[in-house]
Amino acid sequence: MKTKQLVRAGILATLMILLIQCKSNQPTAMETKQTMQESKEYIGMWITADGYIRHNLLPENRYDEARGKRESAYQGSYKVTGDHIDYKDDTGFTADGDFRDGILYHAGMVLYKQK
Repeated sequence: MKTKQLVRAGILATLMILLIQCKSNQPTAMETKQTMQESKEYIGMWITADGYIRHNLLPENRYDEARGKRESAYQGSYKVTGDHIDYKDDTGFTADGDFRDGILYHAGMVLYKQK
């Protein structure tokens, strides 16, 4: 009887060790989160809640910004580094912003990605 209990205890201890090892080898949520730069989820149309400002971030690192009824009000290039975006319009004006939790915060504006 004692031998069976020792065998069971040994099997349980081995299973516990294996479980702990498996859990410790899994990446944490922090390690699996990609930046906007890595995921390229920034590409597409970003719009303010009222729809007045619209940033179309194009795949070739160009953007086209519309304001109200004025399409292509500003155009230029952008660069994403991690979750940060730097804009430079074709006249030389620069601005920047940050992506946080799927929202673009730019120059006091909040833009949401159009689905």
